[in-house]
Amino acid sequence: MATARKKTGNGASGTKKTATKKAATKTAATKTAATKKTTTKKAASKPAAPKTRTTRTKAAPKAAPSANEVARGVALAVAEAALDKKAVNVEIIDVAGKVDYADYVVVMSGTSDRQVNALARGIAEDVEQKTKNKCLGVEGLPGGAWVLMDFGDVVVHIFHHDVRGYYDLESLWIDAARVTVPGPAPASRG
Repeated sequence: MATARKKTGNGASGTKKTATKKAATKTAATKTAATKKTTTKKAASKPAAPKTRTTRTKAAPKAAPSANEVARGVALAVAEAALDKKAVNVEIIDVAGKVDYADYVVVMSGTSDRQVNALARGIAEDVEQKTKNKCLGVEGLPGGAWVLMDFGDVVVHIFHHDVRGYYDLESLWIDAARVTVPGPAPASRG
């Protein structure tokens, strides 16, 4: 009988160990399931924070103006400076694609040799101050009958009133577009 007790004793203690292991495994599984439920509840109630760091983006810099836009600005600055110096019949002619040496031609008249020379000097100074473009060359200053100024993509012709009709440069580009010249401010009467 002693042998039977041992078998029974071993069997009972073996069964206890197995039952304890099963209970421990069941408890661990229950804890894991409970943890998952808690985590799921937390995740469901609170949205997950984004993992990427947000940064402020600066506004994209403005694109640099095209060469034609710069030339148009210079032509308008020439016309404005000419009108300030009392030039007559100022015209801006868009010759882009028609000639290879300029995009704009500005034609104007002065009423005397002295005014033609003053227009040339005044335009050179004003345009350099306003647009930072320097006059690359000037021809005809001592005589004052016809002054030619080169601003790169803008060529300026300043004629004495009597000489302008003789050369009639505007008719060379009769089919070219004209740019509206801003008029002088009206004089106030009062």
